[in-house]
Amino acid sequence: MSSGFVLVLSGPSGAGKDTVIDALLTKDKDTIVSISMTTRKPRPGEVDGKDYYFVTKEEFEKNIEADEMLEYAKYGDNYYGTPMKPIREWTKQGKTVLLKIEVQGASKIKEKWPEVCTMFLMPPSVYALRQRLEERNTESEEEIEQRLAIARSEISRSYDYDYIIVNDRVDEAVDNILEVINRYRGMIRDYSEDVFEPAATAAES
Repeated sequence: MSSGFVLVLSGPSGAGKDTVIDALLTKDKDTIVSISMTTRKPRPGEVDGKDYYFVTKEEFEKNIEADEMLEYAKYGDNYYGTPMKPIREWTKQGKTVLLKIEVQGASKIKEKWPEVCTMFLMPPSVYALRQRLEERNTESEEEIEQRLAIARSEISRSYDYDYIIVNDRVDEAVDNILEVINRYRGMIRDYSEDVFEPAATAAES
């Protein structure tokens, strides 16, 4: 039986999501990051199937009509979203498919696919978060204040998640995430592969 499942990871800007994900991937070969689909043109150096799935507007809208998008949004003239077909294939192969999603998107995914595991990556404190944002040296003081305001709003919704992981030290955060992943794999190992199907698809079967 497959032990694959979907893991949604959220957290405020500056919480260290990318750093933690990179460290996690080096420690666990069975965790992979989901690839988004988009209708925008590839930029120099981008590879189809690695950076994004690059499709036409018509192809993307066909996926929407077939209820094959886990979540999606339109920015300007282009669609961006998460296709379900590759996620199904990866989970059947026993992979943990990690989706880095903002809070609003995570809520939509949980509604559509209740069996996903959700994690919120929490900074050790708002003060530490401010320090991290300042150390980037990429934003003005006003922009930092705006990010902190958004962060406070996102943190207030952290209790909607299955797990809260505090990222004080990256190694400890990754070990805590791995502990949850391994526990979750053990929990689902006795279930059939179709348990981890989106609610709408499962209802049709």
